[in-house]
Amino acid sequence: MNPAGHDSEFYPVLNRYFKARLSEFDHIPLDRGKLLDSISTYVAQRVRKDQLARLTFICTHNSRRSQMAQIWAQTAADYFAVPGVSVFSGGTEATAFNPRTLAALIRAGFWIDRGVLEENPVYTVYAGNGLASVRAFSKTYLDPSNPQDGFCAVLTCSSADRDCPVIPSADQRVLVPYEDPKSADGTDRETEVYDERCREICREMAWMFAMVSEAD
Repeated sequence: MNPAGHDSEFYPVLNRYFKARLSEFDHIPLDRGKLLDSISTYVAQRVRKDQLARLTFICTHNSRRSQMAQIWAQTAADYFAVPGVSVFSGGTEATAFNPRTLAALIRAGFWIDRGVLEENPVYTVYAGNGLASVRAFSKTYLDPSNPQDGFCAVLTCSSADRDCPVIPSADQRVLVPYEDPKSADGTDRETEVYDERCREICREMAWMFAMVSEAD
């Protein structure tokens, strides 16, 4: 594993958070590892050919899980200095980036520019000085800001899997479902559940790009 990458450029809290997830790879079940490996293999093959590796994470509303996955995948690619990776997200419908998701990412150590308050606000997510930011807002996976072909579609929820049985423009389609933290909204476990999902997605994106870096 190459832990050097750009980790020195990360915000200190985020750097510690991410490194803590690197010690949790044994938490990833074997069956999920196989799913993640199919994505890391796709990325590694593109990188070896000096081709752009594009990942689009898809869930129903593009408000929670797919947003976390996009942000953590980009962070992991930066951490391991994997070149030529572009990460996107979208839904089967557009709603808004959920503020509870936003709060969990802030607790993890990201700095987020909240922009202009509107029905579907656009946020800018920063992982550290000198690192590329992520422009985060809810959109469909067919939005013009997302690749229309030549990408790996990663479905992060079962309902999106049912709604998108085929994505003809994708090079590859992989289902990696996460439990929806929405189930805890308004309960006394809300923060705990969102933080748990944030850690899980971070851990798995970190593992995925660690595998890519080892494949070089």
